[in-house]
Amino acid sequence: MADGERLICLAGELEEGARGVRFPIGDAVNGFAIRFRGKVRAFVNRCPHMGTELDWQAGEFFEESGLYLVCSTHGALFEPLTGYCVAGPCRGASLEPLQVREREGRVTLDREESGPNIDNETRR
Repeated sequence: MADGERLICLAGELEEGARGVRFPIGDAVNGFAIRFRGKVRAFVNRCPHMGTELDWQAGEFFEESGLYLVCSTHGALFEPLTGYCVAGPCRGASLEPLQVREREGRVTLDREESGPNIDNETRR
């Protein structure tokens, strides 16, 4: 693993359109990673509408069809590849993306590229 990266999970833990992996990114702030259409994506686990976490049970981010991420609080639907809200009270807003990489059987968070929500404690 390169400097500035942190292991999130093994690549095999993320199955297509299935359960995601939650991980801490700061004080009381979590991120999550999912796999959709063969690509790993990660976002801050916070709905742009009310700031609540999306998963209705730990790691459960997809709605029944497996085509969208869903906010458990108000039912907003998000495109899994972009985080763009296509339906619900935050329509037109987006989840905050986190930069992740998949290589050598691992999924890592690029702490240098993942925005302001990763505090200095997490960067160490």
